[in-house]
Amino acid sequence: MASQAIESHRAGADVVRGDAAACKKAAAELLGDIGLPKGLFPLDDMQEFGYSRAAGFMWIVRGEKKKDHTFKKIKQTVSYAGEVTAFVEKGKLKKIAGVKTKELMLWLSVVEVYVDESAPGKVTFKTGTGLSDSFDATAFELGM
Repeated sequence: MASQAIESHRAGADVVRGDAAACKKAAAELLGDIGLPKGLFPLDDMQEFGYSRAAGFMWIVRGEKKKDHTFKKIKQTVSYAGEVTAFVEKGKLKKIAGVKTKELMLWLSVVEVYVDESAPGKVTFKTGTGLSDSFDATAFELGM
């Protein structure tokens, strides 16, 4: 069942449902369109992907279980909840919910991901604690 945040943005949104490959493709296309690496959501079990252009809001629904993924090039583990939401701008995902990164022994919520125009080859992840870290964008290519 989708959250209230998703339901409030569903009207008029582009929604892909049921086909995990089609959902993953739609998510990658949106990321590419806004200037972020297409492999930021390496999820093969998406049940729904939606994007409301009017609200600038996107969501992914996967089910109940969280999924951990390690981006091998940077040895960084990211955890995706059963539902991921974010507001979309050119070069940026903000107010992200449902994504955490492991730093030392702690899981920290990722609240923003962006590519700075002055450093287009770098992707910066900002956590809820205010910490941020930048990585080479190639680490987030599809299939990595």
